[in-house]
Amino acid sequence: MILELAITGLVAIGSFFLTVGTFGLLKLPDVYNRMHATTKATTLGTASMFLAAFTYFGFGNGLTALISIAFLFTTAPVGAHLISRAAHKVDVDFAGNVEWPEHEIEEPVREPQRTPEIRH
Repeated sequence: MILELAITGLVAIGSFFLTVGTFGLLKLPDVYNRMHATTKATTLGTASMFLAAFTYFGFGNGLTALISIAFLFTTAPVGAHLISRAAHKVDVDFAGNVEWPEHEIEEPVREPQRTPEIRH
């Protein structure tokens, strides 16, 4: 009884966060806001669903769900960072009057690498 209530609660929480992430993707104005909404909300929603699966199947068969949660928490922020960086590099503007900070970090200048000389 309690286990079934916990599983139902985790699925309900997961469904809520996945729905919020979907609305964020559809309604927010620019790529940065959409990326934030989908990354945060769907990560919590999917992790809650995986946790419900782990609770239902137990440790033996549910271990895949725990590994999936760890994989999700490591890949979602990296993907969001790459999306926002790519959008910034192709000059995607923010919605409204928002601008990038003035003290933007400059890219390091890399010196060309020398090829090693081959001696005979």
